[in-house]
Amino acid sequence: MTLAIAFPDIDPVAVQFGPLAVRWYALAYIAGLLIGWRFCLRLAARSPFAFTKEQVDDFLFWAILGVIAGGRLGYVLFYNPAFYAANPLEIFAVWRGGMSFHGGFLGMLAAIAIFGRKRGIPFLALADIVAPAAPIGLFFGRVANFINGELYGRASDAPWAMVFPGGGPAPRHPSQLYEAGLEGIALFLLLWLVVYRGRGLEKPGTLTGAFLAGYGAARIAAEVFRQPDLQIGFLAGGVTMGQILSLPLLIAGAWLLVRARGRAPK
Repeated sequence: MTLAIAFPDIDPVAVQFGPLAVRWYALAYIAGLLIGWRFCLRLAARSPFAFTKEQVDDFLFWAILGVIAGGRLGYVLFYNPAFYAANPLEIFAVWRGGMSFHGGFLGMLAAIAIFGRKRGIPFLALADIVAPAAPIGLFFGRVANFINGELYGRASDAPWAMVFPGGGPAPRHPSQLYEAGLEGIALFLLLWLVVYRGRGLEKPGTLTGAFLAGYGAARIAAEVFRQPDLQIGFLAGGVTMGQILSLPLLIAGAWLLVRARGRAPK
């Protein structure tokens, strides 16, 4: 008989005021954005591009809009287009879950492009300020996924496998925690080293490239342990949708790093 660690009984609702329920998932987004904003302010003070506090403060609104709108539309288009085509009003029911990192990433790119153009800020300069803060939000988001018992891993006989409430009787990898460690903690430390030890802000594109390559590699590795979404399953060759969407990020990140290496420091 395979032993499994009991899944912690954590209420997905952090606090409730009458009919208003505040979920850990919502708090994760708030914490990621606010802590990321403070981290961007710290980076902006070091940046050779000399961003002002007001510019970083103003960009926070665009970041929130890009992450939420992009994350939701990305989930709709990448993971469940047939359902939402038949039920278009469900697109707006964000409280029922369904967000995509890759969609949120595209939304953030759009926010950076639009805000940068309006304020006369080079795209890569702003992206290099935002990129090191992204793992903060990824960490909190994956921990919230774990609390919700969603996006669990594949069946496993590992000693730390857990029986998730919605995952059937088989013990499974806590893949949300793997992703929190890889996409959150490890990637944050990598980018921190590039900033403080590798002088990454002096060559535009270095931090953006490091983030894209690091996230792409981390997500592709984590997908080996993560159970694919039920409505999609495994694709040709046993790969997952997450791996397919992450491969272009890995390639783009490597390309940016090569280009940045040849640039003169600013």
